[in-house]
Amino acid sequence: MNLSNEKMVHVKSDGIEYLQFKRLLEFDNLVHCYTLSVYDVNFKSDSDKLDDSISKIAKALNINKNNIVKPLQKHTDCIKNVENSGEKYLYSEKCNDKYNGVDGLLTNKADVDLMLNFADCTPILLYDPINKVIGNIHSGWRGTVQKIGQKAVKKMIKDYESKPEDIIACIGPCIGKCHFEVDEDVKNIFEETFSYFGRNCDIIEKQNNLVEGKQKYHIDTTLINRLMLEECGLNKNNIVESGICTVCNSDYMHSYRAQREKSGRNIAILGTIRDGS
Repeated sequence: MNLSNEKMVHVKSDGIEYLQFKRLLEFDNLVHCYTLSVYDVNFKSDSDKLDDSISKIAKALNINKNNIVKPLQKHTDCIKNVENSGEKYLYSEKCNDKYNGVDGLLTNKADVDLMLNFADCTPILLYDPINKVIGNIHSGWRGTVQKIGQKAVKKMIKDYESKPEDIIACIGPCIGKCHFEVDEDVKNIFEETFSYFGRNCDIIEKQNNLVEGKQKYHIDTTLINRLMLEECGLNKNNIVESGICTVCNSDYMHSYRAQREKSGRNIAILGTIRDGS
């Protein structure tokens, strides 16, 4: 199967496959990907495929795996600036205090590759081509409610003097509205948090039939993240959605909703590798 579409390119390399945003491929100084699960590629910390998977994607992207920075994610709204690749933390559950409980990374340093794990949660890749600032954000439903994507943009503006109109945001594969089914309690959280947009009818869809006697709702987290990014001042045309649901494509990417405890992890990587446009 080929997952390429008008926004994404499906790359098939030696023993690994991944997706890339056409928009980010316009910049020669960037390296990025969202990995697929084919060839038993798995970036979950306790997977026996982890080291091999890291080596494969590093080779495919032509990056030094020692330049990878990976935090211990805990569905927080915590975002850290990475000052140099010497601060790296490589794909392990043992984590120093600085990157423990961190779900977003920003940097303006070259040869630093920001890496986060995903299995239905929303990747948001940020790039300011004027100041050469990149960001990799993990926004699960809890992170979305905590507005981590919006907070990352505000941090880029504050810490790196980025201008929102310059920032490009790419929203990667994640659980779509078609499969993000929630109970009343979670629906209420989204409703209360984002009602000010006046778009609840688009964000929240009531399911027609009860499931095991319970009313269920479907939530569009991609739309919510888009609205928050636009609220920060990003140009609508600079917000790119992958249009790919991880649950719909769980034969080709890890999905916790589809596979539960058996699910592995995909990764998103964003880094700067050399001078470019």
